[in-house]
Amino acid sequence: MRNTLDVIKERRSIRKFKPEQIKEEELQAIVESGLYAPSAINKQSWNFTVIQNQEILAELNEATKNVARNLDNEALKRIGENEKYNCFYYAPTVILVSGKDEERSKVMDCSAATQNMLIAAESLNIGSCWVELVSLAFMGPQAKELRAKLNLPEGYTPLHCVLLGYKDMEGKTAPRKENAVQYIR
Repeated sequence: MRNTLDVIKERRSIRKFKPEQIKEEELQAIVESGLYAPSAINKQSWNFTVIQNQEILAELNEATKNVARNLDNEALKRIGENEKYNCFYYAPTVILVSGKDEERSKVMDCSAATQNMLIAAESLNIGSCWVELVSLAFMGPQAKELRAKLNLPEGYTPLHCVLLGYKDMEGKTAPRKENAVQYIR
């Protein structure tokens, strides 16, 4: 087994995946790592929707782009208008991470769970990427239909997703910024 600190340092956002599906035991280990993330007052204010159906992922991608192309943000408009762009980078597995609306710490809780899943994936040599853009799909006209199709629980809002698949590219370690830590002793 790889050292945890090495796994953290080696993890990179992967945006090119092999088409084959990850193994069920790998998926379950990754999901379980998310469930064991820390959360404020142990509220565990997350919900995970594992999507491996490529038709549903294509529909989510189009719904995301439909909203993006109608925003005032030029970068998002370009993404929405780009026929070739896929916000899931054709990953075979996507975990949609939703936060419980009534919980003040839902974004932090879901982010901790997401980071756990990213690190677990890397420890299994599975590529991963954290993507927030998909939240746009749930702000558009298809939101209600998508929520029903994905069986999202009432009172939860999709925040972001974790893309998973076997790597078809190598990620490179970017240099770390200097002067990002101050010690007061």
